[in-house]
Amino acid sequence: MSQKSYDGVASLYLIPTPIGNLDDITIRAVKTLEMVDVLLCEDTRETLKLLQHFSLNKRLVSCHEFNESKVKDFVISLLSEGKNIGLVTDQGSPIISDPGFVIVREVILNGGHVISLPGATAFVPALSNSGLSPLPFLFYGFLSAKDSKMKSELELLKRLPYTLIFYESCHRIKRTLSNLLDVFGDRNISISREISKLHEEIYRDKISNLISFCDTMKGEMVLVVEGFKEKTSYHDLSIVDHVCLYCDDYPLKEAIKIVAKERNLPKSFVYQEYHRNK
Repeated sequence: MSQKSYDGVASLYLIPTPIGNLDDITIRAVKTLEMVDVLLCEDTRETLKLLQHFSLNKRLVSCHEFNESKVKDFVISLLSEGKNIGLVTDQGSPIISDPGFVIVREVILNGGHVISLPGATAFVPALSNSGLSPLPFLFYGFLSAKDSKMKSELELLKRLPYTLIFYESCHRIKRTLSNLLDVFGDRNISISREISKLHEEIYRDKISNLISFCDTMKGEMVLVVEGFKEKTSYHDLSIVDHVCLYCDDYPLKEAIKIVAKERNLPKSFVYQEYHRNK
């Protein structure tokens, strides 16, 4: 069923807020904040700071992942009364690795209007400045906090030929990079830290080179990881050339091990052939 967004009917507005620099807010977002009757927010304290910065005064209602199911009926009631409602999260676009989905789904199921404003989100600038192929890409968000489940998720993703984008915190970054290295191999990666904030930094390197000092990284991060690339078929390659295919990403000993497995040959034979003909 189609639905016009702007027909004068009371609506739920999804309003992106700055992820760092407050100047990143759009003029339209400020005007929408002024217009709505009620503002649903992930953390009323954080939203109050934003409103004060722009000299706005609004009725705030707490709406986060733990109470969305309770708030949804209140939202439907307000819309039926002709009230416009805004929904913001602490930073970035609502629903994108943030609360809001339960509310939006409920409004849609009840025939209400949902209008999503374009605006700040972290993964777009991280992808743009990564130096990695921008298309196609897959935004995954946060990987599981449980180590075994994280590895299972990565196993499902490792052969996708898409640039992969993850969100991560400084508390988990070393474990996540270690799991990426174990499952994906030593791919190119970009880590954007504290995007649009004073201490914004971007690291571009192989995964293995960033693990050694990632403990020093602070703040929120976006990981942009190179997609899977098929290796050249080894059938027309010599053993030396086959081993050399992997030498950029792996130590020689590991490259020989991989070649031996792919050719179904003893490691000792591959080792001898490599050194005899190198």
